[in-house]
Amino acid sequence: MDHKRRAFLRLSGSLAAGLALAPTACKLMSKDEKKEGEEAGKTETPPAAAGSALTTFGLQLYTLRDDFPKDPKGVLKQVADMGYKQVEGYEGKDGIFWGMGAAGWKKYMDELGMTFVSTHCDISKDFEKKAAEAASIGMKYLICPWKGPQKSLDDFKRFADEFNQKGEICKKNGLRFAYHNHDYTFKELGGQMPQDLLMTSTDPALVDFEMDIYWVVTAGQDAEAWLKKYKDRFRLCHVKDRTKGATETADSCTLGQGSIDYSRILKTAKECGMQYYIVEQEKYTGTTPLQAAADDAAYMKKLVI
Repeated sequence: MDHKRRAFLRLSGSLAAGLALAPTACKLMSKDEKKEGEEAGKTETPPAAAGSALTTFGLQLYTLRDDFPKDPKGVLKQVADMGYKQVEGYEGKDGIFWGMGAAGWKKYMDELGMTFVSTHCDISKDFEKKAAEAASIGMKYLICPWKGPQKSLDDFKRFADEFNQKGEICKKNGLRFAYHNHDYTFKELGGQMPQDLLMTSTDPALVDFEMDIYWVVTAGQDAEAWLKKYKDRFRLCHVKDRTKGATETADSCTLGQGSIDYSRILKTAKECGMQYYIVEQEKYTGTTPLQAAADDAAYMKKLVI
């Protein structure tokens, strides 16, 4: 075998060996690269969802009780411009619909891009008529706003029976009945909380509750504990702040300036079945009702729950 032939065979052998080893080398490299990629791609477990912005919220028109009766349409237009998408009413001398009638009220609300979700009303007068009218324009709730402190639990048992009856009427008309609390149902009476009696003596198929969180806090109670205790019973709430160091029972202030931690409480409320978040303010210091409502709306827009 001449010199050139031997050189050729040595070169061919080296190439063949190299080609034979190449797949293995590639596999080894792939494993290494894969390991490096995995190491580089490792991250900490992502945190739990931080919640979402509360984009839809309402205003209880009683907040503007000094201005609203003078110019219902003008005030409603301002409320819409503030960013409120929902409205909760109250009954005045011109009724629930303030002289516009159910159809006229609904038409104007549609023009403003708002929804009339609910209203507080006198449940002792013309309730069946109110239920029919409310249902005719797609309202969700008629609400009893007040019963007042009582002398015995028997009085609250009687109220529970009444609420069940009103709930039946609402159900027949395609809407719901609810009761709005103050502080008196969260103060012990006869060895029991009246609020407990109302919750357990009303039919969940007929009666819901609107938690005024301000009044629960004012009574010295834990709003979150009550929301958890009666999950899916509190479907509406009043979002109203309490002045820091408040010395008076009725001492509300603009949202974000007081002592109630709504970012925490409303998160719990959402987890427990809350559906409607209604702003209310009853006292104003250094501001006007309309400006307070605008400031409250700005607070709600930034709230993440």
